[in-house]
Amino acid sequence: MSTTNQALLDEAKDASPKRAEEIYKQILVSTGPSLCSNPFTTDDFVPTASTSNVERDQVLRDQENAMIKLAELYRDQKNAQGLAEVITLSRSFMSSTAKAKTAKLIRTLLNYFNDIPDSRQTQTDVLLDNIDWSKREKRIFLKHSLEIRLVSLQLEASQLKAALARIDALLTELKKLDDKMILTEVHLLESRAYRGIGNLAKAKAALTSARTAANSIYCPPHLQAALDLQSGILHAEDKDYTTAYSYFYETFENMSSQDDPSALNALKYMLLCKVMLNLPEHVTALLSIKLAVKYAQLREIECMRAIALAHQNRNLAEFEKVLRDYKDELSSDPTIRSHLAALYDTLLEQNLLRIIEPYSVVEIDYVAKQVGQGRQDVEAKLSQMILDKVFYGVLDQGKGRLLVFDEPEVDDTYGAAIDTLAQVEKVVESLYAKTIKIA
Repeated sequence: MSTTNQALLDEAKDASPKRAEEIYKQILVSTGPSLCSNPFTTDDFVPTASTSNVERDQVLRDQENAMIKLAELYRDQKNAQGLAEVITLSRSFMSSTAKAKTAKLIRTLLNYFNDIPDSRQTQTDVLLDNIDWSKREKRIFLKHSLEIRLVSLQLEASQLKAALARIDALLTELKKLDDKMILTEVHLLESRAYRGIGNLAKAKAALTSARTAANSIYCPPHLQAALDLQSGILHAEDKDYTTAYSYFYETFENMSSQDDPSALNALKYMLLCKVMLNLPEHVTALLSIKLAVKYAQLREIECMRAIALAHQNRNLAEFEKVLRDYKDELSSDPTIRSHLAALYDTLLEQNLLRIIEPYSVVEIDYVAKQVGQGRQDVEAKLSQMILDKVFYGVLDQGKGRLLVFDEPEVDDTYGAAIDTLAQVEKVVESLYAKTIKIA
């Protein structure tokens, strides 16, 4: 039987997708549960008494190979529902395999969803179904692994409250088991969730817990990179872009050495930090380093280069054009999107300063026209800049003009006078004390 199955698997490699699907189902029919009435039934495969251990193992391997090939076929066809049915089917013979192998098989099949667009809801339904099954079968570690994946999906879908509720339940179970590896992953997800709802204090506390758990075990490179990435994001939220840049650089080096697609995000954040540090001229140099060259022509990096150029030119119109041209790339990333408002505000300030620099008196209408903003918005921004002492001036609203002054020279006369009086006071107190003693 195993020889026949191997011949069928070889035939399926060169067959059309439809024929390959029939072959894989035929192998599942011949080696495992009967699929005639329902091609995806979940009755367990029970070998006969005459079946030897070797033959039984070969039967299971054939069934597993056919299942993986069928899942790959559905992945290539972008058939999320078909892949979901294969994952459900995979449970039918798991009682005959080791629990570690079971978990690996389900994770492999679930990874195929990543290549199928718009499959998040189907994947969520599959995860919930398999979590319930693993709970009934008392496969605790598999259940935890699936729940972590479900939380990641919920975070991607911005279902933050649901994610936090599941994280709380997971942490309660994991603290009893003292599994540091999974505990690190869950605390990292908790940090991402709290950051998503804007609670930075709890996000930092969760990240500290994740690092504490990670310090007591061997931390795989991809997990260490994820911790560094989250640290960089939180430092960037605190406007500490220098420290954030160092974390992003560590993440980028780690991930790019493993050809991890997430390295692209780390590079984007590095460029963002340079722009936010008012060093847009460093962006071109950064993209010329060996690790970054292969990403330099990607659209995601092109948009960051365009933002840096607009920032360097202090050109608000150019910046707004970049936001329109690269809307999908910039708005799809919550980290970059959260800093765009601050970046826009900074660029507006720089643009206003560039326009008013040559003048001592300038019409507000002229300034508004040059920056392409409404007069009221420009007036409010100029007023805020004067109060923040970005420049020195007065708004003459009656005549609609802005009076710009030179930066006043610091006069230390009053400070020196106050210091002198303080010293005189000490002398008088000292003389008074001596007088009391003599008397």
